[in-house]
Amino acid sequence: MSHLRFLTAGESHGKSLTVIIEGLPSNLPFNFELLNLRLAQRQEGYGRGGRMKIEKDTAEITSGVRNGKTLGSPVAIIIKNNDWENWSEIMSEFPFEIQPGKITVPRPGHADMTGVQKYNFSDIRNSIERSSARETAARTAAGTVAEMLLNFFNIKLFSFVESIGGIYSDYEFYAKLLTSKNEPAITLLEQLQALADQSELKMPDTEQTFTIIEKIKNIKKAGDTLGGSVITAAVNLPPGLGSFVHFDRKLDAAIASSIMSVNAVKSVTIGGGDYGSTLTGSNFHDEIILENSRYLRNTNMAGGIEGGISTGMPVLVRSIMKPISTLMMPLKSIDLKNNSEIEARRERSDFVAVPAYSVIARAALSFTLAQFFLDKFSGDSMEEIGDNFSNFNSKIFSRIQENFGG
Repeated sequence: MSHLRFLTAGESHGKSLTVIIEGLPSNLPFNFELLNLRLAQRQEGYGRGGRMKIEKDTAEITSGVRNGKTLGSPVAIIIKNNDWENWSEIMSEFPFEIQPGKITVPRPGHADMTGVQKYNFSDIRNSIERSSARETAARTAAGTVAEMLLNFFNIKLFSFVESIGGIYSDYEFYAKLLTSKNEPAITLLEQLQALADQSELKMPDTEQTFTIIEKIKNIKKAGDTLGGSVITAAVNLPPGLGSFVHFDRKLDAAIASSIMSVNAVKSVTIGGGDYGSTLTGSNFHDEIILENSRYLRNTNMAGGIEGGISTGMPVLVRSIMKPISTLMMPLKSIDLKNNSEIEARRERSDFVAVPAYSVIARAALSFTLAQFFLDKFSGDSMEEIGDNFSNFNSKIFSRIQENFGG
């Protein structure tokens, strides 16, 4: 597998978030504007909480980039937490002179309870800080750098909200993507992305915007939260990424794992997997066609992946984010200091984070695809990778003709 990987460090209210990306080739043009755009987009969306009024995420590159290009060494990025000033005593790395009040009431749906059980904490604050979705800012940065690499080879990423609170944005558009050929699907994705980029819900359907915003307002008044679904896609991928020879080298398995690891995600589907249990095989599977010396599919129910390997069709992913776990009208819990029944704590949070999640999902998909891309076309520099990629693309059709006598 590719040596491309990343590690993040930092707590929600610590000094900063840090991400180190290892395995990038040299000479990748570094798009600073795209990086800060994606960080800003992650903070947008109707229904976000008060934290977004404090933070304005920007990336500081501390290593691995010189004169606008990567060096082939690890790229380190810091995203400072402006809120640190308000938490410096509570989050101090040094022994406390005055012990702050401990948090002893876990919130349902969070890592509060599981964290203290696993790590033997005496203060739930230790669970809250690292399990917080604030970490996804660093993950978005890593995924955006991967998106730069994919963009260099004309591989484009898309991500937008499909539904919030059970209200769908033109419910049929995903079905259209699944039943379209390659070029019509790419055109539709570009149109949907353009609409989503203009929406405060990151949703390509202005007709439903008012209805959803009204629902969010009512949910906020009730102290509740909402979840939703997101569509993420990639186009212009070559066939041949991934493998069927080992379970952990399957592209679709890696995508599902990466996206499922994002906070609050509870379901990931590749292609038309949601429909697979209701259709016959003859209605579900994609017929193979030949277009412009490329073996493609007449439809894309497989979501661009067959046998764990990319087909050359758009990779289509649908994922579902549960409602945010922190409620202003809390559920019941247990106070761990005396095991008495009590309402769970209130913690500053979003009411809806689905629009922000759509940005994070694109980053997660980007990084996984970049890993598999570099695994297939490995090299130490962008020039070497480009040669390998060009050689594969130019010969794949002719080699099949030679092998099968076509």
